[in-house]
Amino acid sequence: MVYPGAHHTRFHHALGAMHLMQKAVQVLRFKGIEISEEESEALYIAILLHDIGHGPFSHAMEHSIIENIDHEFISLLFMDVLNKEFNYKLTLAIQIFKDEYPRKFLYQLISGQLDMDRMDYLKRDSFYTGVSEGSINSQRLISMLNVFEDKIVVEEKGIYSVEKFILARRLMYWQVYLHKTSLVAEQLVTRLLKRAKELIREGIKIEVSPALNYFLNSTVSKENINNETLALFAKLDDYDIMSAMKSWQSDEDFVLRTISKMLLNRDLLRIEIQNQEFSKDKIKNAKKDLMLRFNINESEASYFVFTGQITNQAYSMEKETINLYTKSGKVIDVANASDQFNLKALSKKVIKNYMCLPKTN
Repeated sequence: MVYPGAHHTRFHHALGAMHLMQKAVQVLRFKGIEISEEESEALYIAILLHDIGHGPFSHAMEHSIIENIDHEFISLLFMDVLNKEFNYKLTLAIQIFKDEYPRKFLYQLISGQLDMDRMDYLKRDSFYTGVSEGSINSQRLISMLNVFEDKIVVEEKGIYSVEKFILARRLMYWQVYLHKTSLVAEQLVTRLLKRAKELIREGIKIEVSPALNYFLNSTVSKENINNETLALFAKLDDYDIMSAMKSWQSDEDFVLRTISKMLLNRDLLRIEIQNQEFSKDKIKNAKKDLMLRFNINESEASYFVFTGQITNQAYSMEKETINLYTKSGKVIDVANASDQFNLKALSKKVIKNYMCLPKTN
């Protein structure tokens, strides 16, 4: 919607992340860290499959097709199915992916503040969008990795590359991942599916693919998801949603028709972003205007007038820090060692409020 060049897929990303993992294993072995053939193979499998649980439009629809289930949970379900299929050869990969393996640094390579996942997507997204601020030197970062007391550390001389990585992450969130147009589009796609579910549950027939129809008709939760559901989920992709939108743009229902047209014609809602919360009066008046303009009820108007929050935290000091390994054998948090940028300021969570409403013209 925002960057015409951003046509890269999760398949690209999975292969790229695995390539970086191979480089990381090579570097660590060269530095005398023992990683067995079984462990390295498990790392490659885990990073290759880490995003396999993403559904259509990825994060935008993470909780709308299947309720309250995140993609990591579905990734694990797929891994379990593949494990049985491949004679339990994925057991170690699953153990590492779930952080249940004794050697904790292996898990950090898959999911940590400086993991191969982030190193690949930052550089890849920066390249395809053309947002050069997100470009990081992943090769340099990987060459600086080491292990100390079963934790991934970065050699002291890699401090500037780490600073660049944290700053790049912050800028990519504001300029790409939390871009206002992308944000509105994501919200509309989620609301479109919510409306489709509502109509189907009221007994109204709408055109939809068999796989998508199953999820719109069913309430799938962690408790009742099974291999049959998983097989149907695997059939879903962006095209199911896009073809549904093309049918729905001429549907009788105002909400379904209007949101589909907005997304297909790239004529989205207006968005306002500010630090403080929006007043209840402003929200109420915007809804009232819309109800009068199109003769719709408040419930329908809520699909077009809504508020929410976005957060950006490039570096979290609470969860797990990025540690530097000095020549004297000391380990220090990069935020305390940094002299070029104030990384402590970058570790603060920034919260902004947004309000979406129809354009006035």
